[in-house]
Amino acid sequence: MDMKAEIAARTKQIEALLTKYLPKEEGPQETVIAAMNYSVLAGGKRLRPMLMWETYRMFGGRSQVIEPFMVAIEMIHTYSLVHDDLPAMDNDEYRRGKKTTHAQYGEAMGILAGDGLLNYAFETAVKAFELEPGNVNIGKALQVLAGKAGIYGMLGGQCVDVESEGKPVTQETLQFIYQLKTGALLESAMLIGAILAGATKGEQKQVEQAAGELGLAFQIQDDILDVTSTTEVLGKPVGSDEKNHKTTWVTLWGIERAAQEVERLSKQSVKRIDDLVVKNEFLINLMLELIQRTK
Repeated sequence: MDMKAEIAARTKQIEALLTKYLPKEEGPQETVIAAMNYSVLAGGKRLRPMLMWETYRMFGGRSQVIEPFMVAIEMIHTYSLVHDDLPAMDNDEYRRGKKTTHAQYGEAMGILAGDGLLNYAFETAVKAFELEPGNVNIGKALQVLAGKAGIYGMLGGQCVDVESEGKPVTQETLQFIYQLKTGALLESAMLIGAILAGATKGEQKQVEQAAGELGLAFQIQDDILDVTSTTEVLGKPVGSDEKNHKTTWVTLWGIERAAQEVERLSKQSVKRIDDLVVKNEFLINLMLELIQRTK
């Protein structure tokens, strides 16, 4: 399997979906819509919609009902990045090799663009009801999408992350931050795919656990890249963790032990998916590819 070609093909399909669902840049509020679209179309791995799609396919899902959720989760992820880049947060002016939203449109419009994307994500997700009005799993998927993005998910992790800056942080606290800030949306992506495809409760739990481990490994790998990569390769400034006085897995344990933890978690995550009765070779390879990435 040529993973680069397979990923590129799926990314192209996801990009087309995003373009289909994004709002038209018109009306008196055109500027905020343009800033929203700029943020979403600035590039990226499209990891979350891809994981959602492949999990859905693994459990036999074939309907278009997955599409609004794929777009919605990418909007939620993008809004979090837009706000993360703001001067009050990480104060980054470049992401994915392009100017961040606040650097391009101003700080106020950056805040509004993030707010707009979060709201529009749910406007988009509920369009699934128009596709399959009688599908009870849509409501369950919406609960997961909302919960994993909120105070008991990504937002909660971001809160603890901000409050921990410049302070001594234990491994327990750091793991809590990573599991919520990064892991929650990956759990959301794969769990929604499983739910909408009709996976059993046991299968859903196994997928959620695998996604959580993948998220933790993904974030630790991000810590390693922040130290070892370059701005040109990574597409965003390196050394931002040190600049913002953030404790990371690397500052706690060093690069070698951090890399060992990435390997342990990734093997555990992949095994959970491989142990399922249903199979998706591309999904397994994608998970490995993401953890072993250089950017």
